[in-house]
Amino acid sequence: MDSTDRIEDLLAGLPGADAPNGDDSPVLPVAAGASPAGTSPAGTSPTGAANTAPVTPADPSSGAAASPRALAILRETFGYGAFRGPQAEIVERLAAGGDALVLMPTGGGKSLCYQIPSLMREGCGIVVSPLIALMHDQVAALRQLGVRAAALNSALSARDARAVERALTDGEIDLLYVAPERLVTAGFMELLARTRVALFAIDEAHCVSQWGHDFRPEYLQLSVLHERFPAIPRIALTATADPLTRDEIVERLALRDARVFVSSFDRPNIRYTIVDRADARAQLLRFIRDEHAGEAGIVYCLSRRKVDETATWLAAHGVRAIAYHAGMDAASREAHQTQFQREDGIVVVATIAFGMGIDKPDVRFVAHLDLPKSIEGYYQETGRAGRDGEPADAWMAYGLADVVQQRRMIDLSEGDEAYKRVAGAKLDALLGLCETAGCRRVRLLAYFGEASAPCGNCDNCLAPPRTWDATEAARKALSCIYRTGQRFGVVHLIDVLLGRDTERVQRWGHTQLAVFGVGADLDEQTWRSVFRQLVALGFARVDHEAHGAIRLTDASRPVLRGDQAVSLRSDVREKRAVAGTRRRRASRATLAGGAGGRDDTVLSPADEALLDRLKAWRLAQAKAQSVPAYVILHDATLAEIARRRPRAAHELGEIAGIGAKKLERYGDDLATLVAGGDAPVSAATDPG
Repeated sequence: MDSTDRIEDLLAGLPGADAPNGDDSPVLPVAAGASPAGTSPAGTSPTGAANTAPVTPADPSSGAAASPRALAILRETFGYGAFRGPQAEIVERLAAGGDALVLMPTGGGKSLCYQIPSLMREGCGIVVSPLIALMHDQVAALRQLGVRAAALNSALSARDARAVERALTDGEIDLLYVAPERLVTAGFMELLARTRVALFAIDEAHCVSQWGHDFRPEYLQLSVLHERFPAIPRIALTATADPLTRDEIVERLALRDARVFVSSFDRPNIRYTIVDRADARAQLLRFIRDEHAGEAGIVYCLSRRKVDETATWLAAHGVRAIAYHAGMDAASREAHQTQFQREDGIVVVATIAFGMGIDKPDVRFVAHLDLPKSIEGYYQETGRAGRDGEPADAWMAYGLADVVQQRRMIDLSEGDEAYKRVAGAKLDALLGLCETAGCRRVRLLAYFGEASAPCGNCDNCLAPPRTWDATEAARKALSCIYRTGQRFGVVHLIDVLLGRDTERVQRWGHTQLAVFGVGADLDEQTWRSVFRQLVALGFARVDHEAHGAIRLTDASRPVLRGDQAVSLRSDVREKRAVAGTRRRRASRATLAGGAGGRDDTVLSPADEALLDRLKAWRLAQAKAQSVPAYVILHDATLAEIARRRPRAAHELGEIAGIGAKKLERYGDDLATLVAGGDAPVSAATDPG
């Protein structure tokens, strides 16, 4: 039994905890109205560090800065008529030889920021990507566009690797994807020295941060690019970085002269919901059935055992669920990832080993059955939903076990005191997000230094929680912890407060305490909520070395003295779906725009029928070519074809997402489908 599962068993009050303080509570429902002790102010990192690098904020009008050549590549190769936000400025800076650090939310168009300048400059763009499994789809998508792309990784045979290397030195590759551990080898450095390199792009740059949730040691060696090739421009990209992480990226990758472009972190199409955990699996199943039946999603769990058990349980209840974690053999992991990428309606239950760089645009939900380590981790993982801009959900079930798990992992980590301090502060910030009675999006964006107004699209905005003056209840609970010797778990403490004359209460003489029965004015559920929030807010802590005993913290003293008031959130067992399915069904008939925005024109029934035929054709093409369906054409592109019904080639070429190569390859088929005919399926050939 691993440590995570042991903690969950203890908190569920399972047999085996026979020490005096081993009665630890079941997972408690959550409710709180204030941020936890130690939460960072808005706009600062958990350590209080400010962002010192020069920042260029996103400018929606920056497309005017694009050169004719950049616009021509955008239109002819990628099929879009205009850049979004700061894309044009970033492209021009790289094309002119400058460095950049780009922070842009998932689905914001980061890839174009290095792909287009790579095509504008002489030579090959070298893209550092941390996950070999995803390079195939990235390369396949570019080859569909007519871009000469390739990958060099350990999945290739020696013969195929030599062929890629020859093509690279012969100038026959426009973009080469390579894993960081291969890039920093002496052999690859020698290869680059014989190659005309257009630029270096470092994707998922937050992996360089030792404070971060996705730290990868090999990223620390990437500063060699600046040392060996100082004249070649570099761009580092990430969707997730607080000010502390931004500064660390700049420092460790030697990007001191880089311009920093920060787009809004907001993902307005994602609805954030955090429910009080009661029966997490049953709650998850209700959420999937009510909101996302038959749709693709990701469910994150902390332990491999929990991943396997949850996937099996969901599959037994009619959900097409598969597991993914590092304990599986490589072939199984690859098969499951491929199934998720290429089939509709698959739910992956995974550890955080899954997801970085996932390009699947139609993931409709991301659910957490365990608390992530930080807001950065939460933002990164939830950001894998709704890349297509359509409504999506970020759903999490949250309980006291999460706090215990994460604090225990920090305490037992091999990191030094500085690491533990930062990790604790990051956890406190995430607890603040979970416990807030205000808008979750406001809290989330404030962590990254972005001010915002209540969103109207999170659980707290849609169903505002109630708060209550819990000062006296908090004093009773804290006093009960103290008077019972700080040796017992929540179940026993509640028995004392409610005046339950149990054998255990009698054995320890707690019927004689002044706090015995003083909490009879509240029910057991409310007391569980009170203890839960007192721990989350930092007034008490769970001692994992003492079988889950609740102990006081220094922060409890003002409350016990009566000098500090405590406001808590009224307990909510579960927030029900708010018109979720209707919201998505209505949106499915809405045309999602291309690089320039959205069009809210609803498709007619006839258009919907054509859209279904277009999707069936696309699926057949994808299977024939062994690529994900979205690599052929995105949903938004198909929806626009269904609405506009183009017949001529020039009309098809005006639709966002159809560049010259795709028009040449698929134009006749699409015109036939629009006219009501049946298009043949192309042979499984490489479009490159």
